[in-house]
Amino acid sequence: QLQLVESGGGSVQPGGSLRLSCAASTRTFSPYSMGWFRQAPGKEREFVATIRWTVGFTYYADSVNGRFKITRDNAKNTVDLEMNNLKPDDTAVYYCAAASSFNGRSYNSEGRYDLWGQGTQVTVSS
Repeated sequence: QLQLVESGGGSVQPGGSLRLSCAASTRTFSPYSMGWFRQAPGKEREFVATIRWTVGFTYYADSVNGRFKITRDNAKNTVDLEMNNLKPDDTAVYYCAAASSFNGRSYNSEGRYDLWGQGTQVTVSS
């Protein structure tokens, strides 16, 4: 059964960097797009970034644009999220998500994605 497994979370001081990685559990993997979402304590899950699997187009939330970068490795079936200049407001559980096909939902909508990882904690604190 296909699963997504995140790694790379942890604790960092403000201004620091972290790199999250998400790996698909099967060799045959060709989603329409992959995304990262996050959920802070007491808040709803929100969109962070997404990438089209074949063409590589990327989209970001305004709050992370210019600080985060999403990349994918089609050969390794992985998608990474490089996070720079981290702020305390970036503290959250980060989730990797995959959209197996295009379903008409917006790229920043949870409804676009039909497979989710278990999440990895990112804490930004001094």
